[in-house]
Amino acid sequence: MSVAVSVRHGSFGRAAIYELNKPIIPHGHREGHLIFYLDGAPAVINVSGKDYAANRLNGVAVSPWEPHSFDVDGSTHEACLCLVLYIKPIWFLEASQTAEFTLNFGRAKIRMTDEVQQWVHRLTSQLLEEENESQFNGYLYGTTAQCYQQSWKGHGGNPIFDNLRSRFSDYRVRRSLRLMQDNFADTVEMESLAREVGLSRPHFFKLFKKQMGVTPNLYLNTLRSEKAIEYLMKTDKTVSDIGFDLGFSSQASFTRFFASNVGIPPSDYRRVANVGA
Repeated sequence: MSVAVSVRHGSFGRAAIYELNKPIIPHGHREGHLIFYLDGAPAVINVSGKDYAANRLNGVAVSPWEPHSFDVDGSTHEACLCLVLYIKPIWFLEASQTAEFTLNFGRAKIRMTDEVQQWVHRLTSQLLEEENESQFNGYLYGTTAQCYQQSWKGHGGNPIFDNLRSRFSDYRVRRSLRLMQDNFADTVEMESLAREVGLSRPHFFKLFKKQMGVTPNLYLNTLRSEKAIEYLMKTDKTVSDIGFDLGFSSQASFTRFFASNVGIPPSDYRRVANVGA
């Protein structure tokens, strides 16, 4: 069973150490995402349709809203122990000097150089020892900055940026985003949503995917996952009540959803999570 060893939230993101032995289905995040192998079975992360190995030589970077999934090598019969970072978009806005690149890493493959390894070791030790909590934000920043800079070295541009200039430019997509944000806890029928914004279902899916990089279903799942984490961290609501608030018919269905999208059960996430400064 996949479990969380440690989770900590900071001022511009969060970090977690997971022991994962099951796949995580394709999903997306508002945040930038960094995944580092620590021990156990190696893993493969599929980012926008391309496989990248997470092992002692390489980590994986995922840009905000980039669809990705996780699979562990089952041939070893071991779990994969990994460090996973989620970086809020505001960090990219502050760190990037070129406006068109503000929301993205330059490439998905991150080489585990000595500098990257040192930052990963510092952050991992901080999470495991649960000491020096005041240093967490600095370690999270340093690790992200090192990987962000490496991802852009020698980079001559990437087609992923072609969509950035037009993102949110279509009023029908903007309206669909508002409708999903206002009604994510209800049963959202995509065909009805398409009609609401004046499009056929196929045209709506095509336009949404072109501008957002993910399907409407993945976007809606992200909204629900984010709100679930917020409830788990900031309220005393039971897991069952959180599931009902988010539109799930039972605690079991909510738990399956959360584990498939986040990697671990919601009760496990709440138990190990620590709120940083």
